[in-house]
Amino acid sequence: MDWSLRPATAADDAFLLRVYAGTRADELALTPWDDGQRSAFVRQQHQAQAVHYRMQCPDAELSVIVARIDGAPQDLGRLWLHRRADTVHVLDIALLAEWRGHGIGTACLTRLMQEATAGGRAVTIYVEAGNPARRLYERLGFVPTGEPQGVHQHMAWRPVMTASMEACDEQA
Repeated sequence: MDWSLRPATAADDAFLLRVYAGTRADELALTPWDDGQRSAFVRQQHQAQAVHYRMQCPDAELSVIVARIDGAPQDLGRLWLHRRADTVHVLDIALLAEWRGHGIGTACLTRLMQEATAGGRAVTIYVEAGNPARRLYERLGFVPTGEPQGVHQHMAWRPVMTASMEACDEQA
């Protein structure tokens, strides 16, 4: 599938809220709330998450994951990314439910891993316990680092350094 990232703009707000709502649908289905209460909660939590990410990582990038479907661009998900000196940190990656399981998340992460390898950096992410995406991260070579922090586990993927790469690093 031909896909790309584009910077999110204010015009994407409704779409980004829809993506976020999709990440909370299963847990909200367990509440006794009506649709209005669920919608209000999702809006509040979506806004709180964005404020938190911008406060903690002011230079983080929010992108929309876009693919060409039948020749036309279609928004599929979002990627919050914080590029640091030593890591490419994924704050959040999420796809609309109908696009999960199509290899798009794998392709996004693989591209980030290639970028990290070129810069000698790791790719990191915090994953909630029980998140089905954790299997994807593990399949790609992410491993837990440290003890869980509440419901989140920090995971990292590090590029494999070959002997010739290490020799170049030592000479630099």
